[in-house]
Amino acid sequence: MKSYLKAPFIAIALLSACVSAQQSVKTEKEYTKEIAKLAKSKKVQAAFGHIDSQEDQTAKDLVTLTEILAPPFKEEERGKAFGQMLLAAGVDSLWTDKVGNVIGLRKGTSGESGFVGVDAHLDVVFPEGTDATVTQVGDTLKAPGIGDDTRGLAMLISLLKAMNQSKIQTQKDLLIVGTVGEEGLGDLRGMKYLFNESGLDIDSWIAIDGGDIGRISNAGLGSKRYKVIVKGQGGHSWGDFGLANPHHALGRIISTFSSDAWAYTSGNIPKTSFNVGRMGGGTSVNSIPFESWMEVDMRAIDPKNLDEIERLFKNSVEEAISEYNSSGIRGKVTYELVQIGDRPSGELPTSLPLIQRAMAATEYFGVEPKLGRGSTNINIPVSKGIPSVCIGRGGKGGGAHSLHEWYLNDETGPESIKLALLIALAEAGLKK
Repeated sequence: MKSYLKAPFIAIALLSACVSAQQSVKTEKEYTKEIAKLAKSKKVQAAFGHIDSQEDQTAKDLVTLTEILAPPFKEEERGKAFGQMLLAAGVDSLWTDKVGNVIGLRKGTSGESGFVGVDAHLDVVFPEGTDATVTQVGDTLKAPGIGDDTRGLAMLISLLKAMNQSKIQTQKDLLIVGTVGEEGLGDLRGMKYLFNESGLDIDSWIAIDGGDIGRISNAGLGSKRYKVIVKGQGGHSWGDFGLANPHHALGRIISTFSSDAWAYTSGNIPKTSFNVGRMGGGTSVNSIPFESWMEVDMRAIDPKNLDEIERLFKNSVEEAISEYNSSGIRGKVTYELVQIGDRPSGELPTSLPLIQRAMAATEYFGVEPKLGRGSTNINIPVSKGIPSVCIGRGGKGGGAHSLHEWYLNDETGPESIKLALLIALAEAGLKK
């Protein structure tokens, strides 16, 4: 990978989290002019026309992909369908990497090294067995995952078709990617592989996710997630009363951690959060459980705060277990910590050309760009100082991560595809 920012600059960018997100940033005139000139190109205008004319097909692609459920770690079938769509739309080559990312290559003309990547994620949060049948009420499409992020996948197909139909050629190679593992316990495994193990030389990255047109993330919200497993001998609630109880020990962990973490996060620090999201264990109401578990999510703007709340968490677990085992109970409990998530924080300076281009392209469509921070695919490249943005998919939608998710394709739907195209062309360079 190339290094785009000198080390001190990276440090400043990654630790500048005293400000949650840039409130108001001015677009530099050179990028406003660059985007305006690019948008006026006859081929780009032709591509815009193709995006408009194929909106019915884009909606059909959206329905097709939505109805192929892609639960966490089981994106293969949707990936195959998405790959077939990429081939039909005209990629130069297509492959699926070892973790399941579906990658289409559209060759540039310059022979320069360094790819420009555009992606949407294949996975949804819903488990196997979820009914993903799309229903239509008026102009509104309803189904789990139809917005997050299946709409992004359909946008990529439309973007690729428009480039080929208008005979646009870029100077740099483009990667058009359906990534795996963006949601939940997927822990960005698709992006981690692309940027840590694939060997691909990636210059910049544009992710499509999120909501409204105008939303631009240039910062990653870091998180660490753990599963705590407490084990004991187990027994009968009456006959073995007094035996070490994993549920009781887990309750002490929660109490200790909540107290310490609340005191820390309530201090004068950039926003930092903690949450016990899931719990389980036990066999019956009249049984002392042999196992108890919980899953914990911790997030922070600043990597230093994330490291600190992780330290507090580990100390709380150790302290609570020690105190419980010394409380007079018979026998002891043991515990195990399993890390189930690690997303790095980071923030890129707004002066980077990619971010300026994203802002200028957004303004070209008469929309005010809103820079911010999120937990998305760009967490990985951002943490490495590689130019990256995450943009919205446009249209109107709601109910993300629920069975009642919906999407309405208003005028900002096709404009969001055009926006993604403009940013990608500005980064990859339009052949003259």
